[in-house]
Amino acid sequence: MARDVDLLVVGDANPDVVLSGAPRGLAYGQREQLVSGGDLVLGGSGAITACGAARLGLRTAFAGRVGDDAAGRFVLDALAGRGVDVSRCVIDSRPTAMTVVLADGSDRAILTSPGCLPYLTVEDLPRGVARHVHVSSYFLQPGLAPGLPGFLAEERRAGATTSLDTNDDPAGEWEGLGEVLAEVDVFLPNAAEARAVAARLFDAGPESLEAVAARIGGLGPTVVVKDGGEGALAWQAGELTRAPAVPVEPVDTVGAGDSFNAGLLAARLRGMSLRECLRVAVTCGSLSTQAAGGTAAQPTWKEL
Repeated sequence: MARDVDLLVVGDANPDVVLSGAPRGLAYGQREQLVSGGDLVLGGSGAITACGAARLGLRTAFAGRVGDDAAGRFVLDALAGRGVDVSRCVIDSRPTAMTVVLADGSDRAILTSPGCLPYLTVEDLPRGVARHVHVSSYFLQPGLAPGLPGFLAEERRAGATTSLDTNDDPAGEWEGLGEVLAEVDVFLPNAAEARAVAARLFDAGPESLEAVAARIGGLGPTVVVKDGGEGALAWQAGELTRAPAVPVEPVDTVGAGDSFNAGLLAARLRGMSLRECLRVAVTCGSLSTQAAGGTAAQPTWKEL
């Protein structure tokens, strides 16, 4: 089947208001607190991954929902301006999702108003257009979940490969992943997410990250775990591969995991080995921390 694009990213897109130097405790009672910096940037795991992939030279399309409002227009303009095809994005009568990121060094708190995100379904998604389909922010899009295993199975039968990054579950329940992981070629959690998924699926107690990756990998996917200052590890067909962290002094870690995803998928679609894919992914994630927001410092392939 002819494929229009290399990568279709399914997921979330919203403006991020990133406040640096945010206090750990918010003062209510109409008190005003000052922070060291603020930026309005493109946010959403799916949107940042799509931008990173386009920056690395992949023909990239984004499928999601935004509102018919100023925030939605900001999102679509930002994606298109970075070379992402937004023609498959649905314009919703509900408002665009909005996020405030309270950043304190390498740590952050994230407040999101989901807006139209929960209403994305598989009926909104194009079929057979991409070599690879990546799904982001599974738990922010409950309307997508029921039909997602069937959609991914259909894409795989048509010759595409698939990946999933659940991101965090705001409810802390981590339910419903067993069926969808069976239709995923690459699963891309961070260390905390991987442990939470394993605890839910296997009732697993405290285990090493390697053991957690192996448990999840037994369901079928290659498991690639982002492990912060330890770099990343991957479990595939019983073999474990590691890549060390790249030492950088971060300006802003927002979206680093999504840039990691973009790097791994770009390398994989170039036919590189798993070890090489990990090195590319870790480097992309590290370089993305060198400017505020998730997309400003994403590298080109030459820069990488």
